[in-house]
Amino acid sequence: MNIEVCYSPQSYPLFHNPQSVVVVIDVLRATSAITTAFYHGVSKMIPVASVDEARVYAKSGFLVAAEREGEMVEGFDLGNSPFGYMNKKIKGKTIAITTTNGTQAIDMARGAGSVVIGSFLNLDTVVEHLAKTKKDVLFLCAGWKNKFNLEDTLFAGAASIELIKKHRFKTTCDSTIASMKLYDLAKHNLYDFLSASSHRNRLAKLDLERDVKYCLTPNQCPVLPVLEGNFLVKAV
Repeated sequence: MNIEVCYSPQSYPLFHNPQSVVVVIDVLRATSAITTAFYHGVSKMIPVASVDEARVYAKSGFLVAAEREGEMVEGFDLGNSPFGYMNKKIKGKTIAITTTNGTQAIDMARGAGSVVIGSFLNLDTVVEHLAKTKKDVLFLCAGWKNKFNLEDTLFAGAASIELIKKHRFKTTCDSTIASMKLYDLAKHNLYDFLSASSHRNRLAKLDLERDVKYCLTPNQCPVLPVLEGNFLVKAV
């Protein structure tokens, strides 16, 4: 089984393999928020690409989450902070969600063999699932507006190391090798390693450092959100 890492949704067509499992990563914060929501009892989530699509769901009576530029869009129920999903009002609900980067990456990956949501919060659960499927894996980093970012790359590196060391996966992909080497440098303190990174600083200006620390703490939410048709559902 082969591993590749795609640093940006814009590059996804170069990596697309209809047989592979695509793991969509937006550590800060969409995939962390989605993972947290399923851990706290949401029934389904509907990822949508645009705010206008999200408004259609809002008019139909759905709970709707919308984030742009790191901030909750005015007039919606939720934003992109994982802490917003730690409450009883989401339990058993279906939530439509649109974010600056993460839901765009999910939309890009729809033609894959299967799509899994990955974050540090469910790292071990994702690795265990990939090991059981025994298929090629593509880690798709959401990045920031189609640009490379560090935090998504670090997750791809962490998961790749586990798959290669413990589950007989392999790689000849330079972006995978670079991701693993970056994670080796960062693994003892992810938060400090990202101190100069663009999105950590972008969120710091919005007083969201608590979100950053939470999103970088592994295995707090052992669930596996997967894409089934238009819905994200909990497989594990």
